[in-house]
Amino acid sequence: MFWVLVLLSVIVLSGDGLISEGASRPRDVNVGAIFSLTTLYGQVANIAMKAAEDDVNSDPSFLRGSKLRILMYDAKRNGFLSIMGALQFMETDAVAIIGPQTSIMAHVLSHLANELNVPMLSFTALDPSLSPLQFPFFVQTAPSDLFLMRAIAEMITYYGWSDVIALYNDDDNSRNGVTSLGDELEGRRCKISYKSVLPLDVVITATSRGVIRDELVKIQGMESRVIIVNTFPKTGRMIFEEARKLGMMEKGYVWIATTWLSSLLDSYKTLVPKNIEFIRGVLTLRIHTPESRKKRDFVARWNKLSNGTVGLNVYGLYAYDTVWIIARAVKSLLDSGANISFSSDPKLTSLKGGSLNLGALSIFDEGSQFLDYIVKTKMSGVTGPINFLPDRSMIQPAYDIINVVDDGVRQIGYWSNHSGLSVTPPESLYSKPSNRSSSNQHLSNVTWPGGTSVTPRGWVFPNNGRRLRIGVPNRASFKDFVSSVNGSNEVQGYSIDVFEAAIKLLSYPVPHEFILFGDGLKNPNFNDLVSNVTTGVFDAVVGDIAIVTKRTRIVDFTQPYIESGLVVVAPVTKLNDTPWAFLRPFTPPMWAVTAAFFLIVGSVIWILEHRINDEFRGPPRRQIVTILWFSFSTMFFSHRENTVSTLGRVVLLIWLFVVLIITSSYTASLTSILTVQQLNSPIKGVDTLISSSGRVGFQVGSYAENYMIDELNIARSRLVPLGSPKEYATALQNGTVSAIVDERPYVDLFLSEFCGFAIRGQEFTRSGWGFAFPRDSPLAVDMSTAILGLSETGKLQKIHDKWLSKSNCSNLNGSESDDDPEQLKLRSFWGLFLVCGIACFIALFIYFFKIVRDFCNHHKPEEEEVIAPSPERSSSRTLQTFLAYFDEKEDESKRRLKRKRNNDDLSVKSSIRM
Repeated sequence: MFWVLVLLSVIVLSGDGLISEGASRPRDVNVGAIFSLTTLYGQVANIAMKAAEDDVNSDPSFLRGSKLRILMYDAKRNGFLSIMGALQFMETDAVAIIGPQTSIMAHVLSHLANELNVPMLSFTALDPSLSPLQFPFFVQTAPSDLFLMRAIAEMITYYGWSDVIALYNDDDNSRNGVTSLGDELEGRRCKISYKSVLPLDVVITATSRGVIRDELVKIQGMESRVIIVNTFPKTGRMIFEEARKLGMMEKGYVWIATTWLSSLLDSYKTLVPKNIEFIRGVLTLRIHTPESRKKRDFVARWNKLSNGTVGLNVYGLYAYDTVWIIARAVKSLLDSGANISFSSDPKLTSLKGGSLNLGALSIFDEGSQFLDYIVKTKMSGVTGPINFLPDRSMIQPAYDIINVVDDGVRQIGYWSNHSGLSVTPPESLYSKPSNRSSSNQHLSNVTWPGGTSVTPRGWVFPNNGRRLRIGVPNRASFKDFVSSVNGSNEVQGYSIDVFEAAIKLLSYPVPHEFILFGDGLKNPNFNDLVSNVTTGVFDAVVGDIAIVTKRTRIVDFTQPYIESGLVVVAPVTKLNDTPWAFLRPFTPPMWAVTAAFFLIVGSVIWILEHRINDEFRGPPRRQIVTILWFSFSTMFFSHRENTVSTLGRVVLLIWLFVVLIITSSYTASLTSILTVQQLNSPIKGVDTLISSSGRVGFQVGSYAENYMIDELNIARSRLVPLGSPKEYATALQNGTVSAIVDERPYVDLFLSEFCGFAIRGQEFTRSGWGFAFPRDSPLAVDMSTAILGLSETGKLQKIHDKWLSKSNCSNLNGSESDDDPEQLKLRSFWGLFLVCGIACFIALFIYFFKIVRDFCNHHKPEEEEVIAPSPERSSSRTLQTFLAYFDEKEDESKRRLKRKRNNDDLSVKSSIRM
């Protein structure tokens, strides 16, 4: 409201309006324009708007008798004069104002436009913060700088950079643009590492050059080499002139200039052959305008319109179209039957302003309706299709991406809000579905500063003369990983060799020095060591640093150079030294089920063969022996008894197949058990360790202590700190601890020197060791790539073999799971037993059905028995008869049945004779 009071405090002179009140159609329709005519944008806009005015008025039928008048006001790069110009236009009853040129004045004058209902249209004040919600009568007729910053952010992501530096003028447009860039970069895990604020373009003086030079010198000593220049032409030229003097236009730098540079190049073609050297290799963007007949015709007219004073840039095209947007809105307003009228603002007439003629400021009565026609405009202009979206943004925003080269400029691609980066014009992609995937983003080759075609990595080590300070743990044990040489500051070890080998693969030198952390009497706390990276004590940490969640929250780790995870180590004894080793191939349930099936199958075969096979008959004792002998002799396929019945042969065939599988598996398992050493320990893995009450050892300084307390819920009183492999062995041997929990590389090194111990169970955490760098450090990414290169070439394995591949023990120190892997379990064979059991059941069912049927036919109740026996006696007699029939040989049953039938036939014949 402060600026509103300033506006109203300006002395306003009354004047006669230029619109004929009361007429159905006014003679003249006034449109104000506020620009600084000495600036590049002002010169081009003035020529383009006058041309548009002439084109509109050249067709009398367009406005049907009315004339469009563009009233140009030269603000002379002065904010106060801009305010004066706006007040004069309000006094002369202008229906719209084109401008202002800068976002600073747009924020101020939009309050006046809101109050008096006069639409303001600007194609240069593209500040993303000029929201239509706050300023409903302010309309941007060119794409907002929000899309420009989005395009730059996607370019930075495309080239793989993460940190940028922003140079900008201390004004609303530049400042809010850089803020939008920061928001866009943050969403892509990038950032602006430094913001350099420069004096306003309008107040650039001789001393300003010194300020710019000082800022560039400061930037020279920084890490990032990607510099975004979001300024105005005058400041921008001065930046590049000074940068060239400081050697900042050479190889390794990346310069991205916003649309000011492309406008400068388009408007002053003489810059290209004469002074191109100071901007060679720079990338810049231009608002994309598709090729069309209207555009070609207007470009062809430009030299005549400008008399060769200034070249046409994209803002000239938007100036031309802005006039046509207003003209079409005026036509729609007049064609609707509305009059253009103004009335006094009661808020102003009630004020006592002394000699201020505030009553001359009038409200545009049809302003809201006129604004509605403006934002609903749909037309095809020299800039292409013109249409406003519901949020007032322009439809299909897009930019040309331009590279400044030796012979001028070269377009390397496009950016559109529809499909991102491409080498084809955006209008050819609008008919296709949007595809923003990384594989679909393309730009042509770029000539970077220094004339190189190799994409700069975008950062260097700060040029402050200090070498990289690398913190390394001063270990008291396991010195094969990291150790000092003879107590000096020189270090060696597996981790050091990996780091040095990776450094050599980088395409740039990394001056560094190693600094020991710890007293060397005991292992240092690794969490404290990593924390020193965040506080700036160290620039990086190298050593046996486990990558765990707590540490990844404060630093960035490289790709792991060795796999690691917590394991359990315990004393073990050999299992295959026992005389009962032959029983170990099967688990007890497996032995029990196998023995039961031998007896079951033998019994089934006996039942099926007993009545027809003499080999399965005889006294009871003999038959029991036959069942047992037959059953277990099938194990060796040495049974002497022949099977006669079909059902018996089917059952035996299936059983012999089961026996074949079982004996083959037993033989293989026993062979493995007797030839491979088997280890035994009461600790089977982490589960038995948790459930036991024994004490657990851990390495001093390791994260294993906190992990066991926090994650495994092991009481702190059970934990015993140990400092060296020798202490490990002593504590395990004398029973001080029942097991030790440590990372796999340490354990492997321990087991290579001390025998009688083994890893029990599997690794119960998965992690690795890496090198720690500050958050978002680009060196961490390059080192990760280098470590992968070491792995692919085999160099990493050679370093491992040099330091860690040694063993003084036999194969005793192996890893054992909770269960014996060589032992065969019932679950592996239950399918075979099920098939065999079903076969036995079916065979028995068929057999008993058949024998019951035969029994019923052979033993019918005798007719001559007059007195029926009691039911109990009858059932007992029937059962005894059935058992006798079952035990009887089938041939005897058949002969007895035959004799009975013959006797029955003789009895019948004797009865007939009598």
